[in-house]
Amino acid sequence: MPVRRAACSSQPVKTKCAEPYLVVTKSLTQPAPTLAPLHAVLDQLDRFILGKQRETRLALACLLARGHLLIEDVPGVGKTTLAHALSATLGLAFQRVQFTSDMLPADLIGVSIYDRDTHQFRFHSGPVFSQVVLADEINRATPKTQSALLEAMEERQVTMDGETRPLPDPFFVIATQNPAHQIGTFPLPESQLDRFLLRITLGYPDAAAERAMLMGEDRRDMLREAAPVTGAAELAGFQEAAKLVHVAPALVDYVQALIKATRDSNEFHNGLSPRAGLGLLAVAKAWALLAGRSMVIPEDVQAVFGAVATHRLLARASNRPQPELVVRLLSDVAIP
Repeated sequence: MPVRRAACSSQPVKTKCAEPYLVVTKSLTQPAPTLAPLHAVLDQLDRFILGKQRETRLALACLLARGHLLIEDVPGVGKTTLAHALSATLGLAFQRVQFTSDMLPADLIGVSIYDRDTHQFRFHSGPVFSQVVLADEINRATPKTQSALLEAMEERQVTMDGETRPLPDPFFVIATQNPAHQIGTFPLPESQLDRFLLRITLGYPDAAAERAMLMGEDRRDMLREAAPVTGAAELAGFQEAAKLVHVAPALVDYVQALIKATRDSNEFHNGLSPRAGLGLLAVAKAWALLAGRSMVIPEDVQAVFGAVATHRLLARASNRPQPELVVRLLSDVAIP
């Protein structure tokens, strides 16, 4: 059995060849959509966020899987810029909400105001009614306001005054979060964290990328001049294509083995939920699509597993996510 290295880890991970994961079906023999627009999206994102190709690829895969993205890092490393760049590149309606400690749920969802002329209450929609919603510094708001996003993220709808209102399609929440040790932050509850398909960190750029940024054009000017390279209709087609990427039974065995390992481990309070398992498969399909393949192989699961699992697995010792424990678990689980 060959030994290869996982994309999210420097640890060797045993893997098998792709053949057991390829089963030719009718859907695989149909013409696949051209991936040129997706590659153009990645190219433009990489011009805005220098030296972070893996992170921009994960962000796009999250959108293709119809999930939501949590970006946790220190201020000033490009979290907000990535959200702006993604919406501008895809031509999607964008709203930014600055979360603060005095923010109320109505500031996000909207409010009903009495109209004297009609003698009725009229609903004035909040910023959540957009295709891309940037929840900036989400952990600076109180838990009550944070929970206002739960129904929107899971059901893609909002219930207000007894009436349910659908949200736009696509609907994509990108939340930025400051590290928990910083002043004025409220930890996100587990139920909220589980609604985020992926959690990524950008980190500081390397020397070459930072020099290019210092000597290059201001990113705010670049965003104002950015032209969309695709649109919502084409994006919907790629989301459907990601759903059709083939997953063989052997690959499902591997995913189940990973999930079971998180539940059996004594390192974590709780293992991965069924929602996390479904999300892992969905984003692995999207990752395979971006690679130009119509099937998922173990390397796809390994590449996205850390981003799916880390924020969901709280270590018993510290009651906080510890990425090194997730990496170790990925290395320990053999491919069936």
